[in-house]
Amino acid sequence: MRPIPATLWLALMVAPAAAQEIHRHGNEVITGEVGRFYETWRKPDKPNESCCNRLDCYATEARFVNDRWQAKRREDGKWLNIPEQKIERNRDMPDSRAHLCAPPPNHPHYEKDAVFCFGAGSGS
Repeated sequence: MRPIPATLWLALMVAPAAAQEIHRHGNEVITGEVGRFYETWRKPDKPNESCCNRLDCYATEARFVNDRWQAKRREDGKWLNIPEQKIERNRDMPDSRAHLCAPPPNHPHYEKDAVFCFGAGSGS
């Protein structure tokens, strides 16, 4: 059996990693379909603006209470009321879970309990 040339060996090792897109959201690594979705998600009420700055989107719990959606903010577990204009209605969530894009509580540049985007997901 002949040895594998070093350049071929390197190409075989790098190809699988290059095939899977990797996106970072804070300390969390988001890969595959969800990462690609976040990269292209636009605000429903401002389609020229991205929902996601790689830090503020994540899968979360959601519920429908008194005719409106609520989603749980990850930093403090608070249930946020989702404004109608922030609800994604034109795209399905890639993994059927609910997703929220929102700044952390007490962020100095956004109003209290701001929401950028929300998708209910089919599992909610």
